[in-house]
Amino acid sequence: MPGTFRIGGDLEVRRLGFGAMHLPTEPATAREGAVAVARRAVELGVTLIDTAHMYGGGANEELLAEALHPYAEGLLVTTKVGVVRSESSGEWELNGRPEVLRAQVEQALRRLRVERVELLQLHRVDPAIPLAEQLGVLRELVEAGKVGRVGLSEVTVGELGLAREVVDIASVQNRYNLLDREHEPVLEACAAAGIAFLPWRPVAWGASGDEAVVAEVAAELGATPTQVALAWLLGRAPVVLPIPGTAGIAHLEENVAAAALTLTPSQRARLNALSEHH
Repeated sequence: MPGTFRIGGDLEVRRLGFGAMHLPTEPATAREGAVAVARRAVELGVTLIDTAHMYGGGANEELLAEALHPYAEGLLVTTKVGVVRSESSGEWELNGRPEVLRAQVEQALRRLRVERVELLQLHRVDPAIPLAEQLGVLRELVEAGKVGRVGLSEVTVGELGLAREVVDIASVQNRYNLLDREHEPVLEACAAAGIAFLPWRPVAWGASGDEAVVAEVAAELGATPTQVALAWLLGRAPVVLPIPGTAGIAHLEENVAAAALTLTPSQRARLNALSEHH
């Protein structure tokens, strides 16, 4: 795997991570497969695994603990809080109230079987609660030793700037990939500040393979379009830490192998040009 990155300046991880969102927790046979995938990711050298309270209401966190606890030295399992399931509609909704954030952190500690969440991300900014209030709670949890570092997800450059006035921000997790670069300004801000940028939906759900240029580059490298998309992300900036997710070992191995790909300047220029059409 090409290089590492120190999240928050001190928490070193390999740059190609794993998103656990797609791992099924039931039925039992599917859960067994999910456990095997999580364990295989660590065997392949992945040291950054992303989960969230929203993924099954904490069931995904419990699955990772079942698969990986006690955690290997250097393995970071990061989770996210701030989204709850509505009791009336059953739908997920934003909720950044202090008591909700504190409760979800306590639940994450129990489910992940840890004393401290080394990287805790605010899943979304709740517009009904002042941003400073939401982040103030997370800062208090850092001071209490229950959280190591704070991250954000789906934020603007302005929100990132305001957040950094309240608490140190170690990471940002926004949607970003070869074909969707809406959050380019946020990535640039993270790169300038040395903040880890974790692109979710890093391969556009496989749509990259529909682009002729991506297919051409893949053929030139003897790789898959998905691997090309991940290699492009890894070469985009040193702060970029892609977290592709899958529920299959073969796909996982394909993703991890992308870290060994090297795009030529010509190939990267052709891929960069795709942004003009998306």
